[in-house]
Amino acid sequence: MQQYELEAWLGDDHGLTDDQITELLRTADEIEEQYPDEDDRDDREAALTAAYRLMTEAPEDLIAGLAAERTAARAAERKALVALRQIGVTRIGSGDDTEAGYAQQAGVDRMAVRRWLGKR
Repeated sequence: MQQYELEAWLGDDHGLTDDQITELLRTADEIEEQYPDEDDRDDREAALTAAYRLMTEAPEDLIAGLAAERTAARAAERKALVALRQIGVTRIGSGDDTEAGYAQQAGVDRMAVRRWLGKR
């Protein structure tokens, strides 16, 4: 990442000193090495955002907020999986869907569907 790219990403009201920008630029380069693939774009963005926020927010507040966000994401994932399981059991049990077809639609492994059905 070039400094002008970082400054464009930060915007005008970033509140960082020149030394902090230099440090964040170094961190951005390390992040790019850690997540080199094009598919890693979201990971790079999340890591760079965290590095910036660590420079501008109280660490304990940042950590607490991200921990709460992760807990909420896990709860949302669990809720979605429970709902997908129920729909799969119902649809496959009634013959409206196949194990493989439902697994593909639901974005889960076919073996997970088989476990839901008590076949594994």
